[in-house]
Amino acid sequence: MTGDANDNAPPEERAKRAKVCPNCGKPRDPRYDPFCSKRCADVDLHRWLKGGYVIPGESDGEKPGDEDE
Repeated sequence: MTGDANDNAPPEERAKRAKVCPNCGKPRDPRYDPFCSKRCADVDLHRWLKGGYVIPGESDGEKPGDEDE
């Protein structure tokens, strides 16, 4: 988990968390940044492709006033 604007942790703690893989917590590898390995990078890609990361919002269904003419 990376720090954000609402993170009240000390700067050293935020820097420490920023240097680890977001999937497993192992140290990052520059070849697969921000991940530690190809496996963790592939796990993250799979989550994206399967819709595991979703931003909440309105459904894509028809809205009132959307009528075919």
